Amino acid sequence: MKRVVVTGMGIYSCIGKSLEEVKQSLYNGKSGICLDEERYKYGYRSPLTGMVERPNLKGLLHRRLRSGLAEEGEYAYMATKEALDQAGIDMDFLEKNEVGIFYGNDSSAKAVIDAHNVIKEKKDTTLLGSSAIFQSMNSTVTMNLSVIFKLRGINMTISAACASGSHSAGLGYSFIKNGLQDVVVCGGAQETNFYSMASFDALSAFSVRVDEPTKASRPFDAGRDGLVPSGGAATLILEDYDHAVKRGANIIAEVSGYGFSSNGGHISQPNNTGSFIAMDRALKDASLTAEQVDYVNAHATSTLLGDSYEAMALDQLLGHYQPPISSTKSMTGHECWMAGASELVYSILMMNNSFVAPNINFEKPDEYSAKLNIAAQKIDKNIDVFLSNSFGFGGTNSALVLKKFKK
Repeated sequence: MKRVVVTGMGIYSCIGKSLEEVKQSLYNGKSGICLDEERYKYGYRSPLTGMVERPNLKGLLHRRLRSGLAEEGEYAYMATKEALDQAGIDMDFLEKNEVGIFYGNDSSAKAVIDAHNVIKEKKDTTLLGSSAIFQSMNSTVTMNLSVIFKLRGINMTISAACASGSHSAGLGYSFIKNGLQDVVVCGGAQETNFYSMASFDALSAFSVRVDEPTKASRPFDAGRDGLVPSGGAATLILEDYDHAVKRGANIIAEVSGYGFSSNGGHISQPNNTGSFIAMDRALKDASLTAEQVDYVNAHATSTLLGDSYEAMALDQLLGHYQPPISSTKSMTGHECWMAGASELVYSILMMNNSFVAPNINFEKPDEYSAKLNIAAQKIDKNIDVFLSNSFGFGGTNSALVLKKFKK
C-alpha cells in the first residue's frame, strides 16, 4: 500500500480567504458569524449565518469558464487555485499528468431557483442560456474544476450531506493508497445564499441567539440552541508519497486513516454507535490507538442531540485518555458540504503551527461534554496526530486520521 500525503491546501471561508488569514482567525478565536437581514425578509426564523464574500473572478478566469460556475463553484475555484499553488502544480503539470478530483457538494439551490424564475417569467426555456445546466447540477463543482484545471483522472462529486467533504478526502486517500491515482484534488464546497438553507431553518435547526451573533454557535455548551449555517470551499491536494518526493513537492501532512459507517436508522437523528464505528475504523486503518491522538476536531455543530451523541462516542473511544477537543464550528458555523474538508485544513494549520484552536462560547458543559477535555481557550501544543469527524443526515459518518509528516 502506498503512503498518501498532503502537498497543498486552499481555503475560502467566513474566517478568512487564504490560509494565512484563516490561521490567524483560528489562533485568535475569531468568529465569522453575523446577521443577514435578507433572511428575515425571505421568511427565516433565524438570520444568522457565516458571511462569505463572493470572489471577483474577472481577470482570473475567461468569461466562458466563469459562466458555468455557481456560487459554490466560485469558492471552490479560489480554494483550489491556492491549493495547487502551494503544491507547486501549474497548468503545464496538469496538462502533462493525470490528476483526479473528488469534491463534496450536495446542493446548488440558487442556480435552480434562478432558472425557474426565468422560465416562469418568460415561458421559454431557451432563454435560460447554456450555462444554467452546468450551474444547477450537484456535480457543478467537479465538472467545472475539471475543465478549468484540465483534470483527466477520476472525476466525481461526493454527495453525502455534511460528511461530503470528509468522504471526498477519504476516497482520494483510498484511490492513491491502492495505486489508482498519483494525485487527487479533494475538497468540499457550500453555497451560502439564503435559498440554500431555508429547508434547514424550517426544521428549527438554527440558533435564534440573534442578540449576540458571534456567540450563537456553541458546540458542546449546555446553553446551545442550534447550529449556524455557513459555507465557502476548501481544497486539499493528496499525492502518492513517492510521486511527491520525485517532483520535489513540499509535504505538509500525511493521511494515515479513513473510517466510515452508516447509522442505518433515523434519517435526521444521529446516534453514537455509527460515529464510534467510523472513528474506531479510522484509527485501525492508521494502525494507531486512541492514546496516540493529540487532538480531535469534533463534528459538533451546536445542536442538542448531535453534540450529545458525538460526546458519548468520543468518551467511549477515548476512555480515561482525554486529548484536547474542539469544534471549529464555534467560529465558522456549520459549513455543511465543505465542513469535512475545511476542518482538515484547519486542523493541519493547527498541527503545523503547534496550537489547538479554541472551542469558543463553551461556558458550561452538559452531562456528556463534561466527560471530555473541551479546549475552551487556545492551547499551545505539539500535535503529531489528529482525528477529524464528520457526520451527516441519513446517518453517513466519516472520520479521518492525519499525522505530521515524517520521512
